[in-house]
Amino acid sequence: MASKKRKDSPEEEEEEEGKRSCSAAFPDEFLKSILEFVKSHKDRNSVSLVCKVWYEAERLNRTSVFIGNCYSVSPELVVKRFPNIRNVTLKGKPRFSDFNLVPPNWGADIHPWLVAFASAYPSLEELRLKRMTVTDESLEFLAHSFLKFKAISLVSCDGFSTEGIASITTYCRNLTELDIQENSIDDLGGSWLSYFPKNFTSLEVLNFANLQSEVSFDALESLVARCKSLKVLKVNKDITLEQLKSLLVLAPQLMELGTGTFSQELTTEQYAELENVFNNCKNFYALSGLWEATSHFLPALYPACTSLTFLNLSVANLQSVELAKLLEHCPNLRRLWVLDTVEDKGLEAVGSSCPLLEELRVFPADPSDLDVMTNAAVATVVQNCPDFTVFRLCIMNPGQPDYTTNEPMDEAFGSVVRTCTKLTRLSVSGLLTDLAFENIGKYAKNLQFLSMAFVGSSDRGMQHLMAGCPKLRKLEIRDCPFGDAALLSGMERYESMRSLWMSGCSVTMDGCRRLAKEMPKLNVEVIKEEESDDETQAEKYVRISDQMQCTKSRSSP
Repeated sequence: MASKKRKDSPEEEEEEEGKRSCSAAFPDEFLKSILEFVKSHKDRNSVSLVCKVWYEAERLNRTSVFIGNCYSVSPELVVKRFPNIRNVTLKGKPRFSDFNLVPPNWGADIHPWLVAFASAYPSLEELRLKRMTVTDESLEFLAHSFLKFKAISLVSCDGFSTEGIASITTYCRNLTELDIQENSIDDLGGSWLSYFPKNFTSLEVLNFANLQSEVSFDALESLVARCKSLKVLKVNKDITLEQLKSLLVLAPQLMELGTGTFSQELTTEQYAELENVFNNCKNFYALSGLWEATSHFLPALYPACTSLTFLNLSVANLQSVELAKLLEHCPNLRRLWVLDTVEDKGLEAVGSSCPLLEELRVFPADPSDLDVMTNAAVATVVQNCPDFTVFRLCIMNPGQPDYTTNEPMDEAFGSVVRTCTKLTRLSVSGLLTDLAFENIGKYAKNLQFLSMAFVGSSDRGMQHLMAGCPKLRKLEIRDCPFGDAALLSGMERYESMRSLWMSGCSVTMDGCRRLAKEMPKLNVEVIKEEESDDETQAEKYVRISDQMQCTKSRSSP
């Protein structure tokens, strides 16, 4: 007697019907063709959640993966799910590691990932790392393991030296990008640049701006001359104006330039030649460097500034008048990084000259210089630039008020969030009371990332943030008067956020235990002060991330 066929549950029948509908509406080959045009990680995530058929198609079709937290997923899980990856972006330590606020040997080692990739992705072409620990041995392993390797970007990484870079330049024969930014690197000399093969011609991006050692200019000049597709060149401060002029003559096709030292004794004829070279550089969209730039040499740049969308002056000690004159020649600027040497008058010039500006970052030149910024200056710039998506103002002196009125900087940041409705990233500093955070919580509807240090009056500051900011994903807090009440006020929000980092606050172990108990899906990490026996105080650091959410998003990046 034949056995009875098991009757599917309504849920199983609905799932099977969904599979048939997906397959009927989009045949495999058609779906594959569509996915090749879907580049956004967010869109890819959405596609993978439609149904199992689309999940499988997206999994097999994906060639690029972004992992925002190297501990949110294992390399084994990544290679199991995505068998055809060619490009990997991987982030490690929290941003506060830039300020030495993360203990030594915290982790974020790239080597286990490289070992897993070597067997699963022998055709890996691109690797972009941020705040990862990278050793010379790892770089040598990479250079020998991936024969088709083309691009490496190391941003704020540590643990390696220029010998590791030499392995890349020696053995990666198809290299198109070598990008070394703001790393804690052991600079053993500039010989690494001379290891590119003599017949090497494929380089498109070269950035060694943060290296200190002098490189062989003959080797650099020869490399630039051979690489006709070079689009990005950022040199270190040892490259002189005269040498820069020679490089620009060889590479007029450059689209992004990082200059060396922008000050040198030049004859009238040499200066005219420099002006002529910049006059022929019509493709620049980004400019950085300008170490030791002076008002005498800046006019030579003016002809090349017309198309600029990004101007990075974070190492250029320009005064407000110099900045104002330069900005008059940058009508299309979208991003601007400056030092606080430009003062409030410089910000007013930004407001009047840069109506298209979307990002402004103001970095401290000298933490001991107290007279830096005013509420009025910030209000002026945002009134004239309402399309900001990123605003970062670093006032290094804790509790620094408006230096003209001695009032808190509440109104400055209140103006930012009330006026700039597209704002997604914000860093605040200076003397701020809970009123500032009430404004941020109320008006910053699109804010995704917020960083704060030495600000706030009480727990209510953080409570205002947790009650507002509906799109907040990352929150970094350093040395603020926030305790357990503040921490627990965001309990229902943390699962929808990528991470929370608190350092030097007043959170206790009891508060962390309660959070971990009531929200078991969260990963709550507590790092105490070395040799501390205080069981009540939780910090030095508290880091919270929604491990399930992160794992979900990272395994379907």
